[in-house]
Amino acid sequence: MMNTLVRENRNANQQRSEQFVTPAASVIEDGDAYLLNVEMPGVNKEGLEISVENNELRIIGRRSLPEIDGTLVHRESRSENFRRTFELDPSIDTSKISARIEQGILTLRLPKAEQVKPRKITVS
Repeated sequence: MMNTLVRENRNANQQRSEQFVTPAASVIEDGDAYLLNVEMPGVNKEGLEISVENNELRIIGRRSLPEIDGTLVHRESRSENFRRTFELDPSIDTSKISARIEQGILTLRLPKAEQVKPRKITVS
């Protein structure tokens, strides 16, 4: 596995009008793909923006927090949205990336390109 498979791009331009926090993420190799898990509590499918351009994966998650009836006395959860950008290794087939979100965990499946998958060579 290459060390630059998924590298966070901290130099990406960020919009200053919204407040974002960087969500925790992990990468797992799973046979012919990598799984990128990103923690995004409070984000649902409609609040996600995921794009790939020039081998840069950008993930934005906007929370849908419930309205508060009454006076808020104390809150520890943050109201900021999430944003994370990764530089993808060329060995990832970006046209086949898929995503799902369950219980606040966004899972992206990053398939390996055919040319980097191991293959058997038959001897004739």
